[in-house]
Amino acid sequence: MRTIMIMLDTLNRRALSAYGGEGVRTPNIDRLAEQSVVFDQHWSGSLPCMPARRDMLTGRAAFLEKGWGGIEPFDRTLPAALREDGVFSHIVTDHYHYFATGGENYCQSFSTWDFHRGQEDDPWVSSIKDLPAPERYYGQVRAQCEKNRTQFLREEDYPGPRTIQAACGWLEKNGREDRYFLTVEAFDPHEPFDTPDHYLQMYQDSYEGPAYSWPKYGTVDVPPEALAHIQKRYAATLTMIDHWLGKLLDTMERLDILDDTLVIFTTDHGLLLGEHEQTGKNVMHVYNELANIPLMIRLPEGRAAGTRIQALTQNIDLMPTILDYMGASIPETVQGASLRGLLEGTQEKVREAALYGYHGMCVNVTDGRYTYMRAPVSKDNYPCYAYTAMPTTFRSYLGRVAPERIEAGRFLPYTAYPVFKIPESTQGVTYARNQFVMETRLYDLARDEHQEHPLQDDEAEARMIELLVAGMKQAGAPEEQYVRLGLLEKE
Repeated sequence: MRTIMIMLDTLNRRALSAYGGEGVRTPNIDRLAEQSVVFDQHWSGSLPCMPARRDMLTGRAAFLEKGWGGIEPFDRTLPAALREDGVFSHIVTDHYHYFATGGENYCQSFSTWDFHRGQEDDPWVSSIKDLPAPERYYGQVRAQCEKNRTQFLREEDYPGPRTIQAACGWLEKNGREDRYFLTVEAFDPHEPFDTPDHYLQMYQDSYEGPAYSWPKYGTVDVPPEALAHIQKRYAATLTMIDHWLGKLLDTMERLDILDDTLVIFTTDHGLLLGEHEQTGKNVMHVYNELANIPLMIRLPEGRAAGTRIQALTQNIDLMPTILDYMGASIPETVQGASLRGLLEGTQEKVREAALYGYHGMCVNVTDGRYTYMRAPVSKDNYPCYAYTAMPTTFRSYLGRVAPERIEAGRFLPYTAYPVFKIPESTQGVTYARNQFVMETRLYDLARDEHQEHPLQDDEAEARMIELLVAGMKQAGAPEEQYVRLGLLEKE
């Protein structure tokens, strides 16, 4: 028995025909969907990139206690659990955040790893002198990214295609072996949307305005023709990586390994490209374009192909599912549920609700019918703390602003490991990151699929609050989170 998990970054399911999307060419994702069980109510947990990966590798959502950061010394990871049962694991990736400050110990938990450089701001091409920026541009232009782009002379030179080629090579050498877990992870279609011109030409792009391949995060600030252009660039980048995904599927079929292989296809989160008058992620409410993500699972021998599952599932369910199918023990720290019962028709649901969000922002919950976004009750977002034994975050360190306020102790209920309790808000000081998310919102997806009209319904809100509190308790939320969200009177 083998498991191969394929993950693209920043994949909006509304771009996929398997989820009703139109206008984006993804024949190989379509091909995989036809062979797979497709999950319609699959949700992220912690956002964005690294928090989502920690969820997937540990089987528990951590955004209530910590944001972006490394695997903690007390985390029980999927590769480590597999290794204890004699299963070899390997990851092929171009996701450079794994190798920056705040991305520690993810790849290193695998038996072996293979990193392909050059995405985004990866400090790869070394040149003291910066390249000249475009004379006119929208969005973002970053010096290191411009340097890296000089190495993309052919399609095969782009990091995404190199990653897939390396995965195919690994399978050529090892694919027919038994009991391994392979993760194939491409950063595409994450911004900046870099792709050879012939993919963009597929979408009849005639844009002649300022350069625009990397949107800013926040309210749309470009004219309609530029927004249409960036949407086409996203589609073109997705079509490119889909083309190379086809080569990976071809390799698996040629090696004749699919009868005894579990294949999982998913993403970490989506992206806004004009929906809700926003572009990007991180600074706005976690709309469904960001959190309701694709999941396709191809069972050995293609069993149950074409089945669609409506039960609520989350990214934390992938770890126990893989361990279940591989015959390995599931650590007691795992909060996710194996999806095997859903996949094999012996179970109707694994949860009543899904909890998701960014650390220190809204805490969100859905029951599949409603989505509820609970905002902080105070502009200072107080009290909010991060709990970690490794105080790194996105290319930086936690606690630098007020180190004298940091405490240390055994604050987490699921480990005796001492951690730092690091303040992330100050009473009376406005929390700027919440500029878009200081309003609690409720949406009825049955009547408002695109979350355009916030709902006022006291009865529905009361029920969603019950689900929210129950989910927070199950996740072991720190007590101050209830105070921050106005769910508990401050002592």
